[in-house]
Amino acid sequence: MSDDPSMLDPSESPATGSEPAVDRDAIAGHRAALRDRHLRPPTERPTSSARGLHHTALISSDVERTIAFYQDLLEFPLTELIENRDYPGSTHFFFDIGNDNLLAFFDFPGLDVGPYAEVLGGLHHMAISVEPRRWDRLVDKLRDAGVEHVIHSEVSVYFRDPDGARIELIADPLGEMYGTKVV
Repeated sequence: MSDDPSMLDPSESPATGSEPAVDRDAIAGHRAALRDRHLRPPTERPTSSARGLHHTALISSDVERTIAFYQDLLEFPLTELIENRDYPGSTHFFFDIGNDNLLAFFDFPGLDVGPYAEVLGGLHHMAISVEPRRWDRLVDKLRDAGVEHVIHSEVSVYFRDPDGARIELIADPLGEMYGTKVV
C-alpha cells in the first residue's frame, strides 16, 4: 500500500496532492442547485437510450506488459487481439470485465504519445465492480505484486496500471456506490 496517499486518493487534488483552494460551501450550494434542477426521482426518469458500455479504450505502451497486468494479475481474460483499423501496425486488444463489457487498449508504435495525464475530457479513473470475495483476493495479489494501492471505505481499492491510468476495483454491486443506489 502506498505511503503517499496523494498519489491515488480520489479525495485530494490530482495536481498537488493537497486540498485545492476553493469555496467548498459555494460548490456545495451549486451542486444542490444542479440536483434540484436536473436530477429526477427514479420513477420519473426515462429509460436510457444506451444498452451499456461496449468498451472503454485506453493506450498501452507495451502490449505484453498490459496483458500480463490485466489478464494475469487482475484476472480479466483477454478476448481478442486485432490490428487497429484506424492506425495500421497498431494493436487493438480487449479484456472481459464482466456483464458483456470490455476494456480495450491500443498501442501506437512509432508515435510519441507521452505519459498518462489527467486532463479535461480525459480519464480520471475507471471503477470496475468485482465480487467481494474476489476483491479481497485481488487486493492480496496487488500487494504481493508490489503494486502501490490505497483502500478507501473498505470496498474500493485504487491503483495505477503500468501506464499510469488510475483504476478502482469496487466490491459494491453494479448500480451502488458505498451502499447508496445510484441507478
